Amino acid sequence: MSISAALAPWQEGVETVSYIVAIVAAAGASWTYHRNSQRERAKWAVQLYEKFYEENRYKAMREAFDCDANSAEAQSIVEEEQTAFTDYLNFFELVCILVRNKQLRKADVLDLFQYYLGCLARHKAVVDYIGTHGFEQLDRFLKEQSFAGKA
Repeated sequence: MSISAALAPWQEGVETVSYIVAIVAAAGASWTYHRNSQRERAKWAVQLYEKFYEENRYKAMREAFDCDANSAEAQSIVEEEQTAFTDYLNFFELVCILVRNKQLRKADVLDLFQYYLGCLARHKAVVDYIGTHGFEQLDRFLKEQSFAGKA
């Protein structure tokens, strides 16, 4: 009996073990990637929460749009194109970009900001402004979530 014939059963065993090790390693890498992705999404969500709710930067706009649909105050803010207003919309545009790039999930955004996105969408002037002034991701998000058109 030749040496290669004697080693053939061992060679098959070694190959099988190496395939199993490769599969386990791939599964481990996938699990690690998934876990790191979740951690990054959580960091984004916390940072956005802090910026939106804990800092005072957006407080005036939150309060201004938290009113009856198509209010005179909301109309005035849109007509004046206040910096605070465009900053507020830019915040939500960023959030929607993060959703598009899969840095955040839609469910996370809705959990954090659904009420205030709905406040924006209840004012026709705001919805029209969003649709015509370069806030494409926010406009798309509002339409996908059936916010727009409820004014």
